[in-house]
Amino acid sequence: MKKTTFLLLIVLNACSFNYNEKSQTSALYDYDVEEKITSLGITLSEPSKPVANYVNAVKTGNLIFMAGKGPKHSDGEFTIGKLGLDLTIEEGYEAARLTAIEQLSALKAEIGDLNRVSRIVKVTGMVNADPTFTDHPAVINGFSDLMVEIFGERGKHARAAVGMGSLPTNIACEIEMVVEISN
Repeated sequence: MKKTTFLLLIVLNACSFNYNEKSQTSALYDYDVEEKITSLGITLSEPSKPVANYVNAVKTGNLIFMAGKGPKHSDGEFTIGKLGLDLTIEEGYEAARLTAIEQLSALKAEIGDLNRVSRIVKVTGMVNADPTFTDHPAVINGFSDLMVEIFGERGKHARAAVGMGSLPTNIACEIEMVVEISN
């Protein structure tokens, strides 16, 4: 009798855990994330294929580590130049926002449905800057603000915003991120 009761409790507990887990994942958002992106006038693109020996994303457990992306326009051109020399903070902010769209495009290709995003965990923003430029956070805010606009509180993240002496092909910024997803 004790053994049967014990097994019954284990089964009930396991069912309860699965039920709660499912209800939590299905209630991540009270809106459709991808419809929100469309309503903001954003069109996700086909992510570019890496040209070297790396991949756009690596999944481990429920974390996705995204490779760095740059500010690519819909015509395929990048925002180039150094902040504080060639570009204003406003132009840098827009470049970071374009980079966010590139990251979302690559993330969607990796996970299939952006409604699975549980949290934007960590963002590392690298700004191509003149040595006298010191407003790196104001530039990377273009990325961070869009993540919060799309994902709400789940878009808030830990972050680094740092200056670089140069970036590949002179792009204005490069940003990588870590994302937690639901099953």
